[in-house]
Amino acid sequence: MEFTAQQIADFLGGEIQGNPSVKVSDFSKIEDGKPGTLSFLSNPKYSQYIYESQASIILVNKDFQPEKAILATIIRVTDAYQSLALLMSLVEQSKPKKTGISTLAFISDSAEIAENAYIAPFVYVGEKVTIGKNTRIYANCSIEDGAKIGESSTLYSGVKVYNDCVIGNNCILHSGAVIGSDGFGFAPTEDGTYKKIPQMGNAVLEDNVEIGANSIVDRATLGSTIIRKGVKIDNLVQIAHNVEVGENTVIAAQTGISGSTKLGKQCILAGQVGLAGHIHIADGTIFGAQAGVANSVKIPNQTLQGSPAISLMNFHKSAIVHKNLPELQRLVYSMQKRIDELEKKLN
Repeated sequence: MEFTAQQIADFLGGEIQGNPSVKVSDFSKIEDGKPGTLSFLSNPKYSQYIYESQASIILVNKDFQPEKAILATIIRVTDAYQSLALLMSLVEQSKPKKTGISTLAFISDSAEIAENAYIAPFVYVGEKVTIGKNTRIYANCSIEDGAKIGESSTLYSGVKVYNDCVIGNNCILHSGAVIGSDGFGFAPTEDGTYKKIPQMGNAVLEDNVEIGANSIVDRATLGSTIIRKGVKIDNLVQIAHNVEVGENTVIAAQTGISGSTKLGKQCILAGQVGLAGHIHIADGTIFGAQAGVANSVKIPNQTLQGSPAISLMNFHKSAIVHKNLPELQRLVYSMQKRIDELEKKLN
């Protein structure tokens, strides 16, 4: 599809500088801009590229002040990154959607598939499964008995949804995601072995949740592991049994959340964060990369870093001390040597 600069500006409520009739049919990075594409500038680190970019249209923030002439047509908007997301969503929604059930899929007689759903080849749909309208399930997915999937959700190839789990509307599950695998529950016995504790609950994903590739949401021992609406989970994330993740929380790759931990709303967990089990995290908490969290966070809207996680300001102070440890060690040894010499003289 082609769009003119004028059409894009009207859609975004932006201001055009340049040719309003120029057309684009694709997107490009600003440093690799090509004619006929639209790019954007939101991070000042990339400002140098805007003056040589061959992109036909570039979105910029309203407060951007160029240092020299720009070849492209500029559209000034309130937030260039958000505007790009809106345009990309518009293009994605305009693409034709697959519908129909492949004859190579296995669908249980008791399953209920709503209108306009798409079931690809080699999908397994178990007994008493319900799948909402406009939902798309790609090849080699497995939807086990009693599972429920809402409307307009997408399950990419190889997703596994265990029995009795629930996925809401407008969810996206990327390849290799597993919803409802057993929680890590084992009871030690007198002979040193471990007895498996049956995991009798399920996993529930509310509306507008996205789960990255090869991420896991374990089922609860009893009750439900719950991912609240609007949560975005990156690739390679482990969510353990009976965890609850609050609305609009974002979790980056290689993070692990131990059993029965409760996260508040609008938290941010950077890469490789680790949370201990049975703790509570207040709304709006931000954990920097590789933070290790052993205790509950009761005060909302804090930024924590380090292992064990401490306030960002204290972490920066500690980092300075840590960097100077070799010199501090030499100073301590030197002072100890002088003290020993003074004690010998006094004696």
